Amino acid sequence: MSVSRIPIKLVIAGIGTAEGELIRIVSPRTTDAIIRTLPIEGLAALWQEEVYFDIPVKMGREKAKPTVEQGTLAYWPMGAAFCIFWGKTQPYSPVNIVGKVTKNLKLFEQVKRGTKIVIEKM
Repeated sequence: MSVSRIPIKLVIAGIGTAEGELIRIVSPRTTDAIIRTLPIEGLAALWQEEVYFDIPVKMGREKAKPTVEQGTLAYWPMGAAFCIFWGKTQPYSPVNIVGKVTKNLKLFEQVKRGTKIVIEKM
């Protein structure tokens, strides 16, 4: 296992499990804060083709980006939320990129508001 890429799984209640990785080099302070908090559990909120939920991490902007690629995992400083961009959506406001989904990204299309999601190390 690399120290710069941390494999994670995203367990979506009643739907399945996606896999991803947290990548320290992009936003190291934010990524490390999230890693220290794992496992994280939240209830999904939806915005366009994005799933997000509150997490117990409070960080400011760190190399925040106004645009993301499909499959990006990010932290939204404005809402203290973990974001999964499964479609071709752009953030409401700049986000700290923390990783990417590497397997089963399409599962997030099925997520409804209030669906429980758990992020844990693999």
